[in-house]
Amino acid sequence: MKARRAKKPYLSIVLPVYNEEENIVPQYEHIVDAMKKTPYTYEIIFVDDGSTDNSFRLLESIAKKDKNVHVVQFRRNFGQTAAMSAGIDYAHGDIIIFMDSDLQNDANDIPLLVQKIEEGYDVVSGWRKNRQDKLLSRKIPSRIANWLIAKVTGVYLHDLGCSLKAYRGEIIRQVNLYGEMHRFIPVHASWIGASIVEVPVHHHPRKFGKSKYGIKRTFKVLIDLATVKFMGSYSTKPNYIFGGIGMILLFISCLSGITVIGMKLFLHHSMIRNPLLLLTVMLIILGIMFILLGILAEIMIRIYHESQKLPPYRVKRYL
Repeated sequence: MKARRAKKPYLSIVLPVYNEEENIVPQYEHIVDAMKKTPYTYEIIFVDDGSTDNSFRLLESIAKKDKNVHVVQFRRNFGQTAAMSAGIDYAHGDIIIFMDSDLQNDANDIPLLVQKIEEGYDVVSGWRKNRQDKLLSRKIPSRIANWLIAKVTGVYLHDLGCSLKAYRGEIIRQVNLYGEMHRFIPVHASWIGASIVEVPVHHHPRKFGKSKYGIKRTFKVLIDLATVKFMGSYSTKPNYIFGGIGMILLFISCLSGITVIGMKLFLHHSMIRNPLLLLTVMLIILGIMFILLGILAEIMIRIYHESQKLPPYRVKRYL
């Protein structure tokens, strides 16, 4: 492994890479040209997510020539979230910037993002206001997903899917990434009290290669959104949702039971073929099961926090 330079960089620019051999060199040169116009010290971290083309060999060649470039190579394709998580783990900068390696993000926008961080914001999210993608397969599904995410999570951003984002290092290092949750990083950051701002950035049409995303990505977002909502609202108090559902079911079972008793005493209906009796019994069982599930989830959450030594809070400053 190549030795790191002694001086700590101010910026860590992280780029996940998957089969982008035609874009790597132009993207690298574009970033270097943009950084030359700034006073910032920086490092560029390419994370090769199991590319099957010539991507890694090109990255290896660049890293040998430029001490500011580092390359992390995965043994196989683990996905963009894992690549971004690795970038965070290997980053040494005070500010961590993510961008795509397909030349669609503009490195000249990096100083704008850094400026906002220096103004006091913890997360700066790019907004592809003039997005250069297909309308039906990319732009419309993205707008619907962003609107839905904003309504569910309360984090109102025009373009959560934009990869060009800047994070204060101390904030992003507190965010644990799993599955395909990279698009929800600002949401996760908001849970620990991060201040978020959105700025318009440039967006270019793809010149080389093809996009790794399609319409099916929208459905994954909807599934992940349910997980994010649960984790954000009930991760430290799961009994509120499971126990709440259990209590509602028990309440309905009481109403159903009273109806069954009334039918027997006053209307003299037979209970043998009465579906309400079966419904009452099922609701009682389900209600008790949900309450027990909530208690078990509560115990597991407490064991997790104690084993990880994670406090149920995040401190911004101690004077």
